[in-house]
Amino acid sequence: MMLNKDYSLARHNTFGMDVHASAWAEFASEEALRALLLSPDFVPWRERFLVIGSGSNLLFCGDYDGLVLHSAIRGIRVVEETADDVLACAGSGVIWDDFVAWAVGQGYYGAENLSAIPGEVGASAVQNIGAYGAEVCQLIEYVSALDLDGEPHVFTNVECRYGYRDSIFKNEWKGRYVITSVTYRLHKQGTLNLSYGNLRERLPEGGATLSGVREAVCAVRAAKLPDPAVMGNAGSFFKNPVIARWQYDHLRDVWPSMPSYPVDDEHVKVPAGWLIEQCGWKGRALGRAAVHEHQALVLVNLGGATGDEVVSLARHIVADVRQKFGIEISPEVNVI
Repeated sequence: MMLNKDYSLARHNTFGMDVHASAWAEFASEEALRALLLSPDFVPWRERFLVIGSGSNLLFCGDYDGLVLHSAIRGIRVVEETADDVLACAGSGVIWDDFVAWAVGQGYYGAENLSAIPGEVGASAVQNIGAYGAEVCQLIEYVSALDLDGEPHVFTNVECRYGYRDSIFKNEWKGRYVITSVTYRLHKQGTLNLSYGNLRERLPEGGATLSGVREAVCAVRAAKLPDPAVMGNAGSFFKNPVIARWQYDHLRDVWPSMPSYPVDDEHVKVPAGWLIEQCGWKGRALGRAAVHEHQALVLVNLGGATGDEVVSLARHIVADVRQKFGIEISPEVNVI
């Protein structure tokens, strides 16, 4: 496999940062990946490589002094089927929304609320993507990967230690494995989840369908999230913070309209976008980076912004939210 040196990543990150990687390689099969990992060409990069999908959750603050790996393993297939469920295996390079479209087209339930989330299948298992009351960890059966010696491994859902936008691949196992495919459990019958946000308002009364939910989710996201091809961004920049219920009750005495979503008996999740908006940042710019005018959770590149400019904006927002509410918000986007 040929390594491309001094490779531009401008087309591989949705913030549109014009940065370069020291080297780039793309693999279209598990065999090709194994060959690369066992090649002498990989040795200099073994301690400094980065696996990316479509770059929709990355912010580069400069050139990457290492090897960037990208999966081009495509294909979706049903590997097991019962009367109630199917196990569907997707290559790590499959576009995530293509997988959702396939599932809905087949009449399978489970992924519809995750429509229109940018990125690829491999990244979905690392990031534990989620939206509209659903998280991909609710679907993942197991994750297949190679270690750096080319040995195959299969990890169960439990072994992946999924949390809110988190997994073991982002922590203890970071840089130890390269994901090649993900297997999801989808359902032949299901109950549509319409409880989150304004999703129900976009559906006909009593007439919600699987395809209708997907269309509604796509419409809601398109209405409030900027197109990265037009304005560089990585979607939601911050995680929604989880706080103690007693803290929320105290804040609600001061801010009666503060929204929340229950996590458990002792914790609630507060929308970071609402917090940011109350701090007056919605639609404001700091240099060439700004908070989107329709969605305060999204930071955008107005044109020519550097990663450092976006980080500076994020730090100002974090400080203001901390000062006003005593809540610490943290990035969902990976800063490189």
